[in-house]
Amino acid sequence: MQTKLQELTEKIYNEGVEKARQEADAILNEAREKAAAIEMEAQKMADAIVKGAEDKAETLKQHVDSELKMSIGQAISALKQELANQVTMKAVQPGVKEVFSNVDFLKAVVQKVVGAWAEKDTMDMKVVLAEKDRNELETFFKNQLADELNKGLELTFSEGVKSGFKVGPSKGGYLISFTDQDFISFFKTYLRPRTSELLFEQEK
Repeated sequence: MQTKLQELTEKIYNEGVEKARQEADAILNEAREKAAAIEMEAQKMADAIVKGAEDKAETLKQHVDSELKMSIGQAISALKQELANQVTMKAVQPGVKEVFSNVDFLKAVVQKVVGAWAEKDTMDMKVVLAEKDRNELETFFKNQLADELNKGLELTFSEGVKSGFKVGPSKGGYLISFTDQDFISFFKTYLRPRTSELLFEQEK
């Protein structure tokens, strides 16, 4: 009787241990499967993050490259314009300033302009000359344009005019400027494209 009881006890114990081992193995297997799934999911997330970062880095690189190329292009274009402007100014400015410093040239031009204005049968005209030229021009024009002055031509001198002269209606409204700077700007506008072409044509 004692033997049978012991055998039964051992059998129950062994069955319990085996069942516990089986349950433990099942739990371990499930844990391993879950861990593998978590690891796989984590790897997928890591791969996605790396891919996203690489895509953003490439997009940023392309944007920076584009901005850099545009900035370089603008800088080169501005440099070319400045070089063309400097070369044109070197070519135009001395000659124009020399012409406008010639009093005889100034006398002739003013007389031509006044004569052309007079053809409109009116002397509603004002000529503004540089104050610095008063001594050389005032007496001359009073003699040469005496008839026009008697008919209403107004002759004045101003510190605001540095060279050349300005003309317009004596009653106001507007003044047309004929100064060295006006002619420099005029010639520069037309010569600068040709200067650029001569300077940079080898790049075409």
